Formats: sequence, structure tokens, C-alpha cells
Amino acid sequence: MKLNMGVADRVVRVLLALVFIGLYATDTVAGLMGIILVVLAGVFILTSIFSFCPLYTIFGISTCASEKKTGK
Repeated sequence: MKLNMGVADRVVRVLLALVFIGLYATDTVAGLMGIILVVLAGVFILTSIFSFCPLYTIFGISTCASEKKTGK
């Protein structure tokens, strides 16, 4: 599993997850939409922890900082 998420991407996902959980906890968003947001928050947190997003792999996206290559 090659890492494909940068720090900024991870921070944004965690912040969005906290907002989604807050909306659900305060009953601002309830019912099916609330459950969907909580599940999405969980996915955001998990992908942030592992720095890997499966959808990024499918679409060939990487937000990681590029590694410096040696001239060998």
C-alpha cells in the first residue's frame, strides 16, 4: 500500500469528519442523512490515519509531497 495523501489533505478530512459528527450529535442532521454523514466521517478518519485513499489510487491521484530523487 503506497501512501497517497499529504498532510493538508489529511487535516481537511479530519476537520470535515469532526463537523459531520458535530452536526449529527446536535441533531442538526438526523435520520438517514445523519447516518450517512457519520459513516463518511469514519471513512475520512480511517483514510487520514493510514494516509491512503483507495479512490485516489483508482484515479491516479497523489497529494503526497514528492520525494527528492538522487541522480543515480
